[in-house]
Amino acid sequence: QVQLVESGGGLVQAGGSLRLSCAASGRTFSSYFMGWFRQTPGKEREFVAAIGWSGTSTYYADSVKGRFTISRDNDEDAVYLQMNSLKPEDTAVYYCAAREEVLTSYRDYEGYNYWGQGTQVTVSS
Repeated sequence: QVQLVESGGGLVQAGGSLRLSCAASGRTFSSYFMGWFRQTPGKEREFVAAIGWSGTSTYYADSVKGRFTISRDNDEDAVYLQMNSLKPEDTAVYYCAAREEVLTSYRDYEGYNYWGQGTQVTVSS
């Protein structure tokens, strides 16, 4: 098993930047495919970005492509989400998630086995 703890959320003005971190503990971090999702009240959890086991493969939702960057450090057991040019519609609780295999789409939140507690990101206009 792996335990995940997000940090780095907060309040930022539109156009600003935030960097989210997700610290992992437990089993070998490099054995997990990692993703970031976000959720607003009354809506389903939405895929944001994902990164492969070695960090060479990255995937993004169209809504964040070119603005967000996912990365990981397997030596530090952490995954990051650099968010630039933030928009009010990026406001959500952001979750990091882990899965050992990708048998279904990496966009599918139900395919992830482990989740952090979430961190709030609020972008003011």
